[in-house]
Amino acid sequence: MSKHVPLMLGAVAYAPKVVTIWEGFKAFFAERGCAFDYLLYSNYERQVEAQFAGDIAFAWNSPLAWVRAERIARARGKTVLPLAMRDSDIDLHSILVVSAGSAVQDLAGLRGTTIGFGAIDSPQATLIPLDHLRHAGGLVAGRDYAAQNFDALGGKHGDHIGGERDAAAALMRGEIDAAWMIAGNYRLFANEGTLPAGGTRIVATTAAFDHCNMTVSPGVAQEDIRRFGDILLAMDWNEAQVRPLLELEGLKAWQPGRASGYALLERAVTDENFYDDQGRIANPAYRY
Repeated sequence: MSKHVPLMLGAVAYAPKVVTIWEGFKAFFAERGCAFDYLLYSNYERQVEAQFAGDIAFAWNSPLAWVRAERIARARGKTVLPLAMRDSDIDLHSILVVSAGSAVQDLAGLRGTTIGFGAIDSPQATLIPLDHLRHAGGLVAGRDYAAQNFDALGGKHGDHIGGERDAAAALMRGEIDAAWMIAGNYRLFANEGTLPAGGTRIVATTAAFDHCNMTVSPGVAQEDIRRFGDILLAMDWNEAQVRPLLELEGLKAWQPGRASGYALLERAVTDENFYDDQGRIANPAYRY
């Protein structure tokens, strides 16, 4: 057994539903003989640091938090593991949206425009999009186009999606020429009316990337990892007790974690100088 008795899990309180989710998970695990409790953090930076202070055995991490945890671990000769992911975390894409009547047809047409991004720490609406424009189009912010961040709730790594929604609304008001968002939010914004039907089109799509994972902190006992992982991965959408929790957390099934889907974000973090190679925050404009 590890020193975490009960096992401690970290999660970021990006919305009120987070309490409901983890209270439900806590009860579900307790019924199966695995006691865990959770600590809520206001931001992912503190949560990652808590993994290396020995405060939590597991962290429900954003993709950017995973990149930071992995860099810190590597620099210190330690190991973190991606234990599990949601089925909805795998092979995602971000898209660049313009108004239906825009003259922009491709990346080359973005020169001289103003492009909207999400929160400064959003993997899906800022870092990976900046990387895509740099590598696929040879476009650099401040040189080839003006970048406008819709920076909401620093430290939440874009999980609240508020910045993406604000960028979408600004596009519809004609305040920016294009806006980045994850593909799932494009559908959401269309359904809720933020983006009117037929009012926009997609001009660029990133390569696939992965989103959140349940990260195992350094030094957790193998038996604790196995017990926690077995119960998590066995959660069944068809069970009445389980489905509401999975719906709140945005998945239908847990999948084994993998590290292979973070290559795009790793490159973006380096190119945009967000974290250094030891996981230290390098972006002077970042506030959380």
